Amino acid sequence: MKVTVEVDIERPADEVFAYLEDAENNPKWIPNMRSCRWTMPRPIGLGSRYEQVSRFLGRDVHTNFEVTRHEPGRLITIESREGSFPITVTRSVERRGEAACHAREDTEGDASGFYSIAEPLMRPMVVRNIRRIYRNLKTMMESPARAG
Repeated sequence: MKVTVEVDIERPADEVFAYLEDAENNPKWIPNMRSCRWTMPRPIGLGSRYEQVSRFLGRDVHTNFEVTRHEPGRLITIESREGSFPITVTRSVERRGEAACHAREDTEGDASGFYSIAEPLMRPMVVRNIRRIYRNLKTMMESPARAG
């Protein structure tokens, strides 16, 4: 299953990308995210790893991720390594003037077993959830408190 979500944000691209690439921000804008923490020292780059706990279908899911592609200021790809079904998330930010950008997320998962059977039912839910979290991101990034 592959899902793509895009949103325009009225904030400088560098600020939005810095927020998106730091997994420790995920619980602030992703509702079902319980925690995220880097398990390797910074700076964030190729091979960096983090662990997260998210809530999915009423259960806590512990997953480890690794950064598999990193273009500072523009693109980051993370892939699950252990914990959940295989998932790859690519987040990118494209500058649109001095104080605006276009953010995009491509999420691709290999739903096997039960999840493959449930995929036709789950896909609309996943799309809605990712769109909602990017609306959250837009609202947070554009809030007057952030502009200060």
